Amino acid sequence: MSADTTGARARMLGRLREHARATAATAVEALDARIDAHFEARRAHAPLALNERIAQFRHMLEAAHAEVICASGATWAADLAQRLEAAGVRNLLLDTSCVEGHALTMALPAHVQARDYARPIEQWKAELFDTIDAGFTVARSGLAATGTLVVAPDANAPRTVSLVPPLHVALIYARTLHADLHAAVTAERWRDGMPANLVMISGPSKTSDIQQTTAYGAHGPRALWVVVVIDEDHETSTQRGAAQ
Repeated sequence: MSADTTGARARMLGRLREHARATAATAVEALDARIDAHFEARRAHAPLALNERIAQFRHMLEAAHAEVICASGATWAADLAQRLEAAGVRNLLLDTSCVEGHALTMALPAHVQARDYARPIEQWKAELFDTIDAGFTVARSGLAATGTLVVAPDANAPRTVSLVPPLHVALIYARTLHADLHAAVTAERWRDGMPANLVMISGPSKTSDIQQTTAYGAHGPRALWVVVVIDEDHETSTQRGAAQ
């Protein structure tokens, strides 16, 4: 095969590949547009105000046997500390360096010890599995349609915090609740950069045997508490609306 023939073949194949890439990109963009239009039209037909998203989020979580606690930004830490004490929690695993973790640590009674994830799991696996009663995480956002928490683990609060302890306590700010997964993906621009690890939680761990007998805690926490922090201005506006 001559050099001219080889060069012509390479140019032809290059044009075909470029056309294929352009066609594929156009097809993906068209599909994205159709998906966006579908969900935007559905939400426009039945828009949910924030209080409605909170109610739906709570309903879906409670249907999955989770406990939902609504609290204000000023009182959630003290309220949660009392509940943890009443539940017999003595060792709480959390990120003490974040704002929420620090606030909860300060509110804990003396006999509830805050523990942070400061060592590799190999160095304290037995202690972690045998003595930690609960893990506390802060959710990145939530999905009202399915009662789902979106958690982005990091080095200070790895996935182990929400997976290993028998009780998982998750805090979520009401303002971060999205109507559905599509709304979350769009609003948070997931396509611009997904975290290396994203955990979606829709209730405590559960499984069923062949007879469809449900068991909780087989693959993770037996119980899930979700603390929904509602902004004070939202609480005030809701109360005014109810009084009118």
